[in-house]
Parts: sequence; structure tokens; C-alpha cells
Amino acid sequence: MRLAFAGLIGAFAFSSVALAIAPVNVRPGHPLLRETAASVSPAELHATIAKLVSFGTRHTMSDTISDMRGIGAARRWVKSRFEEISAQCGGCLDVQTPEQTVSGDRIPAPTDLMDVLAIQKGTSDPDRVIVISGHLDSRVTDVMNATADAPGADDDGSGTAAVIEAARVLSRHKFPASLVFAVLSGEEQGLYGGKLLAQYAKDHNWQVEADLNNDIVGNPRGGNGAVDAKHVRVFSEGTRSIETPDEAAKRRYNGGEVDSPSRNLARFIAGLSDTYLAPFEVHMIYRTDRFSRGGDQVPMLAAGFPAVRFTESNENYTHEHQDLRVENGIRYGDTLEGVDPAYLAQVTRLNAITMAALAMAPPPPTNVKIEGAVTYDTTVSWTAAPGAAAYKVWWRDTTAPFWTNMRPAADATSLVLKNINIDDWFFGVSSVSADGYESPVEFPGVAGSFVPPLPAPPPAPAK
Repeated sequence: MRLAFAGLIGAFAFSSVALAIAPVNVRPGHPLLRETAASVSPAELHATIAKLVSFGTRHTMSDTISDMRGIGAARRWVKSRFEEISAQCGGCLDVQTPEQTVSGDRIPAPTDLMDVLAIQKGTSDPDRVIVISGHLDSRVTDVMNATADAPGADDDGSGTAAVIEAARVLSRHKFPASLVFAVLSGEEQGLYGGKLLAQYAKDHNWQVEADLNNDIVGNPRGGNGAVDAKHVRVFSEGTRSIETPDEAAKRRYNGGEVDSPSRNLARFIAGLSDTYLAPFEVHMIYRTDRFSRGGDQVPMLAAGFPAVRFTESNENYTHEHQDLRVENGIRYGDTLEGVDPAYLAQVTRLNAITMAALAMAPPPPTNVKIEGAVTYDTTVSWTAAPGAAAYKVWWRDTTAPFWTNMRPAADATSLVLKNINIDDWFFGVSSVSADGYESPVEFPGVAGSFVPPLPAPPPAPAK
């Protein structure tokens, strides 16, 4: 049994061919979330990727002067597209282009790196931020080849299109928390765009509650012939990247290896897919990323922010990081024909309703604690969350992947679970707004905290 969310209900039938997906079996729930899902357009996604492919290459070190080819033309177009969307919502998006000059193993000469961000400021809790990201840059077989055609339709035109489409759909509404739509550069050369985004977030004191990184999300057909249009993989780290040795020791003793904020964010996303987009579901992967590979969520995790990676159900490795060619009857290269707009629309819907649900809900409660050693009962306590009208206390078997048991706590900040032994279960708490939007579950202690702990102050100088 996966985590349930009050009122977040609705389902959409899936077609891997049609460019429109009709709603079926729609049940009562939040109208905002139903409308958000229904507003995502496969045709818009397809048009965005076609435009990105038209720039020939979007390699990080490609042309920045031309208006027709290269990374410069692509990022100027993305900026203009965000500005068009903003004009349609009365200037609701603040479009920013943070940049820096970078060099390294995969960037031998100093190169101008730029991210394109569209920031939709929250109405009452603007410092709390929900991010969606995808990377603009593309590559071929030789990661240093900045001149060859590198269409990058799926990697990561699909993620960039999801970001832009989420901005188009969500900018029609207002949310208590801020939304950030981030198109990043330099991923293929060393996650530089993610690093720049993480630094920008820290410099602007963003309280990032979630970073949803979308990288290779547009095709359910694997190169081995496997087809799975009903799942998207969501990768999440098990223990926090910024965990200290002392925190690790406590976590090893008391548990928390599978309850980082990123992991409980993934459970939250899985719950939404089950109740809102069935039969489309999340395949949760208990890894930060694919084996020995990485993405722009990694620098966000290193900065202490909860983050997950969305990736399609079956990757086609003949499309990824390949020169355009035909060998032994196999067509290599990341072209537009390798993207399924209907599948990408489902992934985009899941991202958009996740952003909306998180931004409408209160933040998770802080300072979640459990007590009850050598007793028959467990006491769960927490610090109230701004905007929360009620709370829910959750528990599950220590080997269960999803939260299975829940008891409402009204507006209290503690609850005694009679005859629930602290030794046998994992516990957590979620916040609920007056209109029924619910936060992810927060696991007790630093291991599960959505808010990174402040660094310890330096020792006082000797007198």
C-alpha cells in the first residue's frame, strides 16, 4: 500500500501514439490539480523539442553568437519563451540568467556558462521554493566535439520541454510557495549548470523543499525492444549527502538509511502518481542516480537540498551520446523521432502536479522526535509548520517501502501511539493545510529533515 493523500485524486488514460490523453474515471479531488494535469499538452512538448533540435547542436562549448545554431541561440530562445509565458500571466515570472566563466577537464578553455531561470514568486511563503530542472546542452560520442550536429532531442530536450511546459501550465495559478523553472547548461561537461543553480539558491537564501530534475524523460522504448509506457523511474538518495560522521553514527544505530528527505519526496511523488495518474506509476529506484552516472540533482543534494531525478522507464543507448549514423541497420543519434510526446506528457503531468501539491501544502513539520524506549507506547512530537491546520502521524514496518499506517493528530504537536512499540516501526509526520493539501512525510531527526541543519558555530577564541 502506497502513501495516500487526501483529496489528490484523478486518473488519466494513456496512449503512446495519440497527442491527446482523455481523462477517465475522474473522482472528486482538488480542482487545481485536475486542471493542472489536463492542461499539459503533448503538442506543445513536441513543438518545443523540435525547436531545440533546430539549433543543430547545443554543446556547452558551441557557438554563442549565431542566432540560428549553438548553445547561445538556444538559451536566448528559452529566455524569450519564458518571457512570452510571463507576458501571458501579467508578468508573473521573473526571468533570470545567472552565469559564470568555467573551465575544467571537459572545458579546457574558459567558457561562458549560463542557466535560464523563470521564478514564480509565492504569495505568502516566497522563500520556500519548489524547483523543476532540465539541461539544455547536448553532445555526441566525443564529449569534446562542439561542432558536430547533436540534436539532443531526448537528452535532454525532453527535460527542457517538461520544464517549459510546466511553466506554461502552472503560471496560470498562484501558489503560497515559490516555483522555479530552471533550464541548465554544462551538464554533459561536469554538472556545471546544477552547481550554478545550487549556488544561486544559496546566494538568494532559498529554502528549497524539492528539486525535480528531469533528464532523459521522453521515450518508453528501450534499445533492447522493451517498452513500458506506464512507468517513470524516480531516483532518490538514501542518506543525505551532507551527513556528518556524528549524524551517520546515530542514523546507523537508530535507522534512517531509506528515509532521507529525498526518499520521502520520492514516496510523495509515487503517491500522487497512484492516486492521480493511474495507470501511470512511479518506479522508485533506491539510488541517487543510475549506476556510475550522474545528473544535475547531484549538486543540489550536495548543497543540502532534497532532490530527485526523473528518467524514462527504458533508456535507448543507441540514442544517447552518439554520433548521427547508421551501422548494421541500426540508426544512432538522439533525434526527434526518438521522443514519444504522449509519454513525455505523462511525465510532465506528474512533475506539474507534484510542484502544485507541494507549493499549496504547508512545509513538513520540523524537529520531529520519537520517544518510548522500554515502554509499550511511542510518543511522536514535532514543531508546528507555518500554514498547517493539522498533522498526520505515520508509521510502517522497518522493511516496508511505503508508509502504511496513519493516525490524525488534529492541530496538536505531539501524539501518543498506544501499544505501538518504538522498536518495531519507523515513524514520520506530515503537515496538512486547511483545504487538505498535504506535505511529504518527515522522518525523525537530522536523517529525515527537509531543512538542512545549521553548521556548528566555530569554537570561541581562547581568552
